[in-house]
Amino acid sequence: MKAVFLDYATVGPGLDISPLSDLLPELEVFDTTEDDQVAERIHDAEFVFANKIHLTEELLKKSTALRFIGLTATGTDNIDTAAAKKHGVALCNIRGYCTRSVTEHVFGLLLTLAHNLHRYSAVVRDGAWQQSQDFCLLTYPIRELSTMTMGIVGYGELGQGVARKARDFDMGVIISARHDSDAVDDDRVTFDELLERSDVISLHCPLTDRTRGLFGADQFRNMKRSAILINTARGALIDSVALVDALRNGEIAAAGIDVLPVEPPPDGDPLLDYREDNLIVTPHIAWGSDRSRQDSIHELAANVAAFLRGEDRNRVV
Repeated sequence: MKAVFLDYATVGPGLDISPLSDLLPELEVFDTTEDDQVAERIHDAEFVFANKIHLTEELLKKSTALRFIGLTATGTDNIDTAAAKKHGVALCNIRGYCTRSVTEHVFGLLLTLAHNLHRYSAVVRDGAWQQSQDFCLLTYPIRELSTMTMGIVGYGELGQGVARKARDFDMGVIISARHDSDAVDDDRVTFDELLERSDVISLHCPLTDRTRGLFGADQFRNMKRSAILINTARGALIDSVALVDALRNGEIAAAGIDVLPVEPPPDGDPLLDYREDNLIVTPHIAWGSDRSRQDSIHELAANVAAFLRGEDRNRVV
């Protein structure tokens, strides 16, 4: 059974791939695959593994041996799922493998911004503490999380993990109702109400036609001026230009962003060009703890093992 891993480098160095290669001894691993190399590498493969490679209708219809696509990610927006179904190709993602890593990253960004840790570190390096007449500096406000309400958009595995940790910090938690549902209760509120009430908004929803550009100028105007926005989901959920304008104009207080609409980002990305310290941008690393990356291989192997037994596990198609 020929198998190929097209972009192994995206899950990083130092991993044990034996859980996968033990199941598929003919596995061929490529660190990277350029767009013009995909068709050749998958044309006679039964199993294809990828993270960010785009697999289109044109590619899938020519890959007549293909039986299984395994993603080392939860999002499936890089795969033509309708084409996979049409051509009888199983598609599996992985879930829950990086919940702790993402949750810790969310709160790392939030605590840095709420306690102004990056600003305090900068003034110490600039010598301001040494020149102080007092034992401490209180140049910037320090907001306790227990005084804040966390609004969560997207309440799957990751959103639930962030909610649990928020409650550990004695934060209030509200959850946006799904866009395809009007159901609200004590925790679920309308999206508009979430914008108005939240001190922090953390995004964990998938990127779809309905969620693309979910946060734009109108949404930022409806948020608290003291609000902090955290995005570890997909960059295109946010209108980057509108976010920069909101930060510059004080419509929201701060943002912590781990994902951008195009990755790696091109020169001229508005969030990278913005230089004020109420924005922190990290290079899509929320998921990337050592443990989570290894867990992604174990989850991928578990999906393959289930498929070979004729069982459904994490099936998207």
